[in-house]
Amino acid sequence: MRNKSKKIIFWFFGFFIILLVYFFIYSPVVKLKKEAQKIVSSAKELKSVFAQNNIDLLNTKLNNFSKEYDQFSKTAKKLYWATFIPYVSDMKAGIEAGEYVIKAGKEAVVAITPYADLIGFKKGEVSFVEKTAENRLQTAVLTLDKVLVKIDTISKDVFEAESRINKIDPGRYPKKIGKTIVRDQIINIKEQFTGAASLFVDAKPLIKKLPEILGSKEEKTYLFLFQNDKERRATGGFLTFYTIFKVNKGKLSIYRSDDIYSLDQSIAVHPKAPREILTYHKDVNLFYLRDSNLSPDFVESIKLFESLYEKSGAKVSYDGIIAVDSKILVDMLTIFGDTEASGIRFSATLDKRCDCPQVIYSLFDIVDRPVGYFRENRKGILGQLMYELFYKALGFSPSKYWGTLASTMYKNLQEKHILLNFKDKEIQASVEKLRFAGRINKYDGDYLHVNGVNFAGAKSNLFVSETITSKTTKTNSGITREVTVDYRNPYPHSDCNLERGGLCLNATLRNWARIYVPKGSKLIEFIGSSKKVQVYDDLDKTVFEGYLEVPTEGKATIVVKYDLPKEFNNKDYTLLVEKQGGTANQKLKVEYNNKTLYNGLFNVDQKIEDL
Repeated sequence: MRNKSKKIIFWFFGFFIILLVYFFIYSPVVKLKKEAQKIVSSAKELKSVFAQNNIDLLNTKLNNFSKEYDQFSKTAKKLYWATFIPYVSDMKAGIEAGEYVIKAGKEAVVAITPYADLIGFKKGEVSFVEKTAENRLQTAVLTLDKVLVKIDTISKDVFEAESRINKIDPGRYPKKIGKTIVRDQIINIKEQFTGAASLFVDAKPLIKKLPEILGSKEEKTYLFLFQNDKERRATGGFLTFYTIFKVNKGKLSIYRSDDIYSLDQSIAVHPKAPREILTYHKDVNLFYLRDSNLSPDFVESIKLFESLYEKSGAKVSYDGIIAVDSKILVDMLTIFGDTEASGIRFSATLDKRCDCPQVIYSLFDIVDRPVGYFRENRKGILGQLMYELFYKALGFSPSKYWGTLASTMYKNLQEKHILLNFKDKEIQASVEKLRFAGRINKYDGDYLHVNGVNFAGAKSNLFVSETITSKTTKTNSGITREVTVDYRNPYPHSDCNLERGGLCLNATLRNWARIYVPKGSKLIEFIGSSKKVQVYDDLDKTVFEGYLEVPTEGKATIVVKYDLPKEFNNKDYTLLVEKQGGTANQKLKVEYNNKTLYNGLFNVDQKIEDL
């Protein structure tokens, strides 16, 4: 009888445990899985709707998604009793992060909806699309303050989401479950989210200041500099022309636009050229504005520029500098189509005469080819083309092109084809955090920046390709680095006879090369320099400096070997490779103890870590 009672108690508790498992684990997990699949499907649909720029549809879909996510969250809460289990704790953190992201999204849509005209929807009596091009930017600027009132609330929600995502530890998960990659996927998702959240936090001061930058309170003046990246200089390219423009409550006006030579002529007395120009430039003894971007750090180059600009009789006080290179022209023409300036049609189509976009060849042909007659304002045509493209952008429906234009310009900021510099310290701090300021940044790990300057080598950078190979060897005795830069120019020499009207685009590249590495590194050898190698400290880095020439239909190589400071021996090895402004489609290969860690295009800064 006693044994029978024990069996009954045993089966009772067994059945009770089964019920507990079913109602508190199995049933919620099964339901959660189904709802998760539904959430994933809805998220894809929401992403598709977002791309359509339909604010009303987006509002509806986001609210529907929010309701589905709330149900998903309620189901998940039935498992939160088990948060003493790390995996359940991670799940809770991830779901709560999602709740804050949705909340931030809804706040953003609420802020935008009353002013949806700005993205191409009819609201009120006059549509934004129907306004004149001159009034569109003004409408946008005067509305931005109202749109941005929610940014602090949104920022707080993003911060709360990020703090929860940071609680998730990918290290506790297996690399794979069957054929499914688990750990790396979690790492990737976490890095993408925290990167986006950090970007938003860093950008917040700049976003909040946008109305002010665009003259909402008082007129702003900006200096626009064009860097010819085909004649590369330290920050991106030779300073070809400049424009001074003013913005007042979104109304844009051009104050002055001319080539950089005219600005140089407004300086009565030029100082003697610095060492770098006297050593590497061809037949230049004085210091000119057009040669002032000597430092690879844009902020430092602007200081040099301003030291000369202060002496100019044409000096105008400005609130900031925007520097762009030829890729901006090509990208805008790609988006908006062929554009006419001063009676000449420009396009982004390939021109066989240079194997480059037609706009590039045409501008060089107009500006650089000698002719037997007077060409009025030859270099001013570049400013006119930029002016026409800007107003063409405003002339289109915002919903048609503004999204593409914004994403393209953001990409160019990342790739350093656009560099920003502001007098306002808060705005400048923000663009520096976003890495839009062209700075040589501090980094605790290993560092590399290869900087090339074309001093009187025609427009050879249009034709020369470059491959950077970084090899690191770590042993018990220390860390040795070898950096190789291969230059190749497969194209023939141009007709550089100016007397018979030749257009000298391709010629021998005269390249002043600097390799920036961690401060305290010791040079072992520098192979390939035809001038005496210099070693010194600059920008809190050690610099190895040399010079080489790359012939047409030929190649050249430099190889730099050095030891890292001994303190690197006790660190986990990481490497930051910062690209030079204005460069495009360089190739980069990174090896560590004979293992290839990166091999591909080098269009953005590359951080290689967790080796």
